[in-house]
Amino acid sequence: MTYIAGHHHTSMITKDANKNNHFYKNILGLRRVKMTVNQDDPSMYHLFFGDEIGSPGTELTFFEIPMAGRTHKGTNSITRIGLLVPSYESLLFWSERFKQLKVKHGEISEYTKRPSLSFEDPDGLQLVFIVSEQSLSFWRGWSQSHIPKEHQIMGMGPVEMTVRRPEKLQDTLVNLFGYSISYREEKLTVYQSVAGEPFGEIVVIKKNGPDERPGRGSVHHLAIRVKDEEELKYWESRVREKGYLTNGIIDRYYFKSLYFRESNGILFEMATDGPGSTIDTDLVHLGETLDLPPFLEERREEIEKMLKSIEENE
Repeated sequence: MTYIAGHHHTSMITKDANKNNHFYKNILGLRRVKMTVNQDDPSMYHLFFGDEIGSPGTELTFFEIPMAGRTHKGTNSITRIGLLVPSYESLLFWSERFKQLKVKHGEISEYTKRPSLSFEDPDGLQLVFIVSEQSLSFWRGWSQSHIPKEHQIMGMGPVEMTVRRPEKLQDTLVNLFGYSISYREEKLTVYQSVAGEPFGEIVVIKKNGPDERPGRGSVHHLAIRVKDEEELKYWESRVREKGYLTNGIIDRYYFKSLYFRESNGILFEMATDGPGSTIDTDLVHLGETLDLPPFLEERREEIEKMLKSIEENE
């Protein structure tokens, strides 16, 4: 059976790779599983943070754009990223940690009817910790994390999208991809790719007004999980039948991808589970040095000169 197994990764914009690296690696305790470049513009870093091996469903990725201005918030955009933690006690742990480290955060409350803690990264990206009701089979805790395993981030949870025409997005999620509606409020609907599971949820909020103007801390796209290239070809035909434009399947070396924008302008990527981050680096040394896909390897010297070094301060 062909279905969407949840989120694969999200990609965001950061102004400063060093501050970004410090926050996600040292404060949030995620593993930097891949330090590479934007394959379409190798002058900028593309950093991947996730669990021990960068499992699909755990990765937050960032493009560094030093000239990025502030995000002008609006509609027709991805507006919040949910991250799953094991328990209510984990929220207490993170709340105290954020106080000590002066991370901007809110009070413990509820999001998608679950205990939650909202916070921001240095670029202003809106994030929220959510207590998972069950463990995640695909998550692999990282023994070298600064965070005790009982409080580590297990992966992505609900991804929030704010749009003018939620009925158009619903048509894509339900009728194209087979998501189900978990619950609905006046201007908010929660969709699940796997019934009863928080790791593939998409929260859709209706909001009128001007489109968001992206900048630092904005979300570029959401990637959703596809098993392999055979399934990706199936989805490519379905996406085209729906009338969406796509440039076809792209080999990103670490996975294969298909991109399209739905009717509100939200950019989706469909990404295969493999080969994964260990295709060119052993497990012990993931993310320690600059990794380049084979087609960029001959330009390594040129690319390294364009990139500033990333400090590894704790």
